Amino acid sequence: MASRSNAVSVLAPAKVNLSLHVTGQRDDGYHLLDSLVAFAPVHDRLDISHGNTLSLTVEGPEGAGVPADMDNLVLKAAAMFADDRGAAITLTKNLPSASGIGGGSADAAAIVRGLMVFWGLAKDWDDPELADAVGQKLAALGADIPMCLLNRPARVSGIGDEIEYISPLGPIPAILINPRVEVSTPAVFRALKSKTNPPMPETLPAFKGVQDFVPWLTDQRNDLQEPALALAPEIGKVLNALEAEPDCMLARMSGSGATCFGIFPNKDSCYAATERLYTDHPDWWVAGGFLGDQFELSLPKVS
Repeated sequence: MASRSNAVSVLAPAKVNLSLHVTGQRDDGYHLLDSLVAFAPVHDRLDISHGNTLSLTVEGPEGAGVPADMDNLVLKAAAMFADDRGAAITLTKNLPSASGIGGGSADAAAIVRGLMVFWGLAKDWDDPELADAVGQKLAALGADIPMCLLNRPARVSGIGDEIEYISPLGPIPAILINPRVEVSTPAVFRALKSKTNPPMPETLPAFKGVQDFVPWLTDQRNDLQEPALALAPEIGKVLNALEAEPDCMLARMSGSGATCFGIFPNKDSCYAATERLYTDHPDWWVAGGFLGDQFELSLPKVS
């Protein structure tokens, strides 16, 4: 058992669905998916310090309108493991809400990573069995949360609860763009015409680099992109802007939207396009970086 810490900070990297195939729907309404997931270096941050009860403060450039009560997954996830313990939590929001990059789910996973270290319940997170046990419990709050615990590239199937980690995948130079439009995930699924679509190939190839990964990824899909476009045409403007970049190899929506990603052949072309798009579209949220494994970035830091 680890000793209790004075303060802990932990980062919640953005989750990116590089592909998302909707393959069925269960009787209880949950959709069956087959998705390739990677993580971005852009992140929310959670700072944990001593408190007699659980409390949450929300700040940061994307914090407006984010609840600081039990409507927030951060407090719901914390309460699942708190027993009679308390903590003062500050959430700094850098990721837009309801944007298809798992902000709320990533925050919920991150606070549990941080609190288990803060409360002395876990020494570190380099333990797949620990992540599996915690993930099974957190799945009751949301199917996306377990895959955000380790922030490693994965093939995710079932309702999001079947996680097969993939190594290596990345680094993939990419730009994330959100047009500042919130998209309702339930509404997107309701608008999806077919819910029994083919999965990805049973066996994934070995990805040696962007040049051989992108042609394979181009043959995959995001089945939610078409219905999301119908609900939020602004997504189409983002995709068009990415596709207009001469070096963009693939542009696609992540998750249920509205965030989209564009993949580039190298760091220089990616960063140059990021700067152009940020300048040309000041009303959009734009972030460039390398998609892949963010496990080390997401480990709790003790002070």
